[in-house]
Amino acid sequence: MKPKIRVNLLIYTIIILSGFYYCIADNTSLAGESDSPVLLIRVDDLGMSHSVNLAAKALFETGMPLSVSVMFACPWYQEAVEILSEHPGVSVGIHLTLNSEWKYYKWGPVAGRTAVPSIVDGEGLFFPTTALFLENNPDVNEVEIELRAQIERALNSGIRIDYIDHHMGTAVSTPELRALTERLAEEYDLAMASSYIQAYDSGIYAVSYEEKQDSLISLIGHLRPGEKRLLVSHIAYDTPEMSVLVDLNPHGLADMSKHREAELKALKSTAFSETLRKYNVRLITYRDLIASY
Repeated sequence: MKPKIRVNLLIYTIIILSGFYYCIADNTSLAGESDSPVLLIRVDDLGMSHSVNLAAKALFETGMPLSVSVMFACPWYQEAVEILSEHPGVSVGIHLTLNSEWKYYKWGPVAGRTAVPSIVDGEGLFFPTTALFLENNPDVNEVEIELRAQIERALNSGIRIDYIDHHMGTAVSTPELRALTERLAEEYDLAMASSYIQAYDSGIYAVSYEEKQDSLISLIGHLRPGEKRLLVSHIAYDTPEMSVLVDLNPHGLADMSKHREAELKALKSTAFSETLRKYNVRLITYRDLIASY
């Protein structure tokens, strides 16, 4: 083989491999393929930490169609924005945040503690659980101030924002709060993620980290023709900073960072991509879904 031909063949091979996920999950249109199962993968908690951001970046680089929800109240949101600016095809949402659930690692309101005293603890930080948030009798007007501050920070970040959802469900935990969140989504012309597609109850979140990949493949294998489902994912690398975090929620997972890294590995696995091809599953994003309505 002549050197020039060998080089061209190598380049062609790289192009084919880099487009692998797009070839197996072309999602440019939802019309005319009603028999194909549809899966929307949403990665939550971007901006929470450097480890979460780097894990998401690794997933973006597969070319897999993805949606991600960013916690604009968290310390690492600016890095998340920078990474996302390099991946404009990713559909981005605002992960409305009213809790700070980790022991020793905390964040507070974008609006500032003095503007929203009823939704923070004595140190001006978000409560770790939804129950504690509600027990403090949050002023809905103050919740609106904070949610607006997060939405406006996101919209001013320079990246495209498609939708809003809610960290731990707190922003929709009462009928009054849900009405507020839906009103803000309409006002800012953002989609309300929960209105579009049904999620798996817990996805593979609570499955042991040794069984994440098998569980993910099983979920895909049980998708019915024409079915549309949402898989919410929580990923990170198992770094020292992540491994010491303790979830203060009653049902928080032990070894959380191992769970998150196992979820990342499952999504990046060859077995997962082959299963998508086997069952002709199309991956879509919220941007695709919104455009189809």
